[in-house]
Amino acid sequence: MIRLFRSKLYLALTLVFAILITGVMGYRFLGEYSWLNALYMTIITVTTVGFSEVGPMNTGTRIFTIFLIIASVVIFAFALSVITEYILSRNSLDLLKKKKVKNTVDKFNNHVIVCGFGRNGMQAAERLNSYKKPFVVIEREREIIDKYQEEMLFIEGDANDDEVLNAAGVERAQYLIVALPDDAANLFVVLSARQMNRDLFIISRASLVTSQKKLLLAGANKVIMPDKIGGDHMASLVVMPDLITFMDKLGMEGEHTTNLEEVAIEDFKGQVDCNSLRDLDLRKKTGCTIIGYIEPNGNYIINPEADLQLQPKSKVIVLGRPEQIRKLNEMFHIQ
Repeated sequence: MIRLFRSKLYLALTLVFAILITGVMGYRFLGEYSWLNALYMTIITVTTVGFSEVGPMNTGTRIFTIFLIIASVVIFAFALSVITEYILSRNSLDLLKKKKVKNTVDKFNNHVIVCGFGRNGMQAAERLNSYKKPFVVIEREREIIDKYQEEMLFIEGDANDDEVLNAAGVERAQYLIVALPDDAANLFVVLSARQMNRDLFIISRASLVTSQKKLLLAGANKVIMPDKIGGDHMASLVVMPDLITFMDKLGMEGEHTTNLEEVAIEDFKGQVDCNSLRDLDLRKKTGCTIIGYIEPNGNYIINPEADLQLQPKSKVIVLGRPEQIRKLNEMFHIQ
C-alpha cells in the first residue's frame, strides 16, 4: 500500500513540475517574454494570486493562459489530495502496525526481550528468529525499525523507560538480552528489569571490565563482553586452529542444522527409565552422544559416566548430526 501511495506521489510531483515547465516555455515562445518574466507569469498564473501581467498579451497567449489555469488547478488539486492521502494513510498504517505488535506481544509468555538492535542485538535477534523463539526487540531509532519491521517485532522507545519494558511484556518474559552500546544504559535497564521481574534471566552486554561486576550486582545473571570473546577466539585460531574450526562447525545455525541440543530430564519421563544415562541409551536409539550433564544446582559435568544417576530438574547435552538431533526431538516429542 505504501508503494502505491509513493507511486501516486511521484506522479503528482511529476505533473506539477511538467505544468511549470510548460508554462515557462509557453510564455517564453508564445508571448515572447524573457525567461525571468516567463517564469514570473507561470508562477502567478498557476497559483492564481491575481497580479497583473508583465506585458501585453496576444490572442495565443491568452488562450494558453486559460489552458494553464485550468490544468494547474486540476493538477494542484490532485497533488494536494495525494499528499494528504499519503500522510494520513502512513499514520494510519503506523497505528495499525503498532496495534498488531501490541496484540501479538500481549499473547507472549516466557518470551525473550532484546534491548537494542545494534550489532550484538541484531545477531541475537537473528539467532532467536532462526530457532523460532518468540521475542520482541526494543529499539528507539525509527529508521532501523522501518528497515527490519517486516522480519521481526519491534517496540519503539527507550529501554530505560519502564513503560516501554511493560509494553514488551517484561513481567511475563523469561529472558532479557540487554545489548545497548553504553554500559551505564545497560546497568539502568538491568536494575529496572530486575525490580519488575524477579525471575527474569538477564543477559547483559558490557564493554568495560569494570562494568561486569556492577552489572552482576545490579541483577544480571550473565554478562558478556563481545570484544573479549572476539579477541580470545582470534588468539585460539592461532594456537589451535583445527580445534576451534571444529568447534565453529558445531555452531547452531538454526533448528534444522543444529549439532548440539540441551534436553531436560523431564522430557524423557514416562517414555524411558531415567535412573541413569545408561538407561536413556540415546546413542543406540538416535545416534546422539551425551557429552555433558547439568546438575539441578547448575554444576556442569563434562563427558559423564554411563552409570551417572540422573536427578530431577537436571539436563543433558547431546551431540549429533542434524538428522540425529531431529530424530531425538521427534522420538521424545521435544519442542
